[in-house]
Amino acid sequence: MAKVSESSRRSPTPVRYRWLLHIDLDQFQVAVERLRSPELVGVAVIVGGNGDPTEARKVVTCASYEARAVGVRAGMPLRAAYRKLPDAVYLPLDMAAYDAASAQVMNILRESGHPIEVWGWDEAYAGVDEGTDAEIRTLAAGLREQVAHRSGLTCRIGISDNKQRAKMATGFAKRDPAGGVFLLDSRNWLPLMGSAPTRDLWSVGPRTAEKLTEMGVSTVDELIATAREDLIARFGPHQGNWLYVLCRGGGDSTITGEPFVAKSHSKSRTFATDLTDPDEIATAATELTEELRAQIVAEGRVAFRAAVTVRTSTFYTRTKLQKLPAPSTDSAVIIPVVVELLGKFEQGRPIRMLGVRLDLVEDSDGAAGDGDEPD
Repeated sequence: MAKVSESSRRSPTPVRYRWLLHIDLDQFQVAVERLRSPELVGVAVIVGGNGDPTEARKVVTCASYEARAVGVRAGMPLRAAYRKLPDAVYLPLDMAAYDAASAQVMNILRESGHPIEVWGWDEAYAGVDEGTDAEIRTLAAGLREQVAHRSGLTCRIGISDNKQRAKMATGFAKRDPAGGVFLLDSRNWLPLMGSAPTRDLWSVGPRTAEKLTEMGVSTVDELIATAREDLIARFGPHQGNWLYVLCRGGGDSTITGEPFVAKSHSKSRTFATDLTDPDEIATAATELTEELRAQIVAEGRVAFRAAVTVRTSTFYTRTKLQKLPAPSTDSAVIIPVVVELLGKFEQGRPIRMLGVRLDLVEDSDGAAGDGDEPD
């Protein structure tokens, strides 16, 4: 299969492709936490807010499949999740860890030579110029293997000729855990989607589905049979035309492959035995910092702020951050700040996981200052 040139791959201009691959990382935030704490595998895990499920106005941002099985969903208030599943492990958001894990995966995808359009921590599209069904499935399977082998994270990949249908294909891929890859296009669209409820169409929310039901339209087949004029009369020209195209499997077949520049790098380590000795903790933090410093020096980047994350034996997790005296790559500048941050945590608690992050200077840097990481 042809690979695009570097200039094309980095162009901000949308480019059409024969194939669109939708890459979706499984239960992403939970999966990142399980990489750091393997004993969480198989346990109901819920990520959100600062990890306190009794706190008001905080919501679930990710739930493990074990938690989803009893009705816990992203967007649900943490208090409601706690009522359903009080025995789950509740963890706070760790933005730096998710940033780092996502950046690693996106870089793995970019190394395929195909343009990548990132849609979030756990989601991206790849554009491919050509290839047979067998070739595109082989490519997708190879990407899954690379992501799993190098990052420890699993993903599902939907394949089609546009973004919307590729994303729906990912839904079918999730139903086949062994394969994890699914191709959905005009050849199997109606057999698979015709009798499906309109809610199964990407971007059709509950309110739109309810309005369609009021029109006597409940399935994709029924939506296809609805006149464009009737849809425009009910939903307006923009949404009406979109529904007309969407139910027939149409969508956006372009990719905007923009260059990616990491805003930070981080490393963490989970210890077989909890650390309690201050000198051992400082040594571990120094080692992580040196590994990070070597990475940013190799990339020609400069750090302007350090952050330290501590997770105790009770899974209590906090991050504290502080700007460096001046942007630097010098150990003599960075390490004292990291050690100082360690001193700001409550002392005496056994530490099971320790993480260090270095935020990097950007051209338009307007970084905030010191303190605790916001929820």
